[in-house]
Amino acid sequence: MHLTQFTDYSLRVLIYLGLHQDRLVSISEISEAYEISRNHLLKVVHHLTKAGYVDGIRGRNGGLKLSMKPEKIIIGKVVRVSEPNFNVVECFSKEHNTCPIAPNCKLKSIFNDAVNSFLEELDKHSLSEILSSPQKLTQLLT
Repeated sequence: MHLTQFTDYSLRVLIYLGLHQDRLVSISEISEAYEISRNHLLKVVHHLTKAGYVDGIRGRNGGLKLSMKPEKIIIGKVVRVSEPNFNVVECFSKEHNTCPIAPNCKLKSIFNDAVNSFLEELDKHSLSEILSSPQKLTQLLT
């Protein structure tokens, strides 16, 4: 299973905002902390805002903040809304499947069960768990 960079960055943004819940944070600040392109983060933040995880305040004194408490942000849900698909093998895609044995192959159901188990495990964890050692995480980002 391989998650996209977009999902990775989405989770990093949420972690950063979770570490700084006491103030508004700029995209540039997150970009510098993680050494990630500001342009990539603009897309990620836009997506997280549309998905309801982040509030963006415009203007000179604006910035970003979590739109809900970290314990309400379930990692599995963030991954689901950030990933374009979970096509771990070609036969998962109706548009791109060229495998001749796909109609009778049991491998697809095995992989499907594995993906579902993966997501179910992520559903057991919230952002608050990741933030359980904030001092250590903050030190690494300065």
